[in-house]
Amino acid sequence: MEDEEYAGGVQKKFIYINRRAPHGTVYAHEALETVLIGAAFDQDVSMLFIDDGVYQLKKEQRPDSLEMKNFSKAFKALEMYDVEKLFVETESLQERGLNESDLLVDVELVARAKVAELIDQQDVVLSF
Repeated sequence: MEDEEYAGGVQKKFIYINRRAPHGTVYAHEALETVLIGAAFDQDVSMLFIDDGVYQLKKEQRPDSLEMKNFSKAFKALEMYDVEKLFVETESLQERGLNESDLLVDVELVARAKVAELIDQQDVVLSF
């Protein structure tokens, strides 16, 4: 695989896999912070939402009853950090009774059968 050069060194392709619901644990929030750090270092950053991770992008979240902060609006800011490759596994969305119009941001839907191919195209894979 050819690496793209940039002024600071070699650019790597990172994919952050988000598998967990947005509230009740720190995983989703920590994943988002890690993505922003990677983007700040000019890496090629993608995010993949599968399983309950699709709930992270759901509109109108209200985690107040869990005494947790609603960080979902931060996903709208990802584009400012050049994080524009957001993938959602189609089957995970459907299995949870959601569709693309239920999500906060624009995403690219990817079939479960193509997820492994997407992951294989990356240099670094981090799962949360």
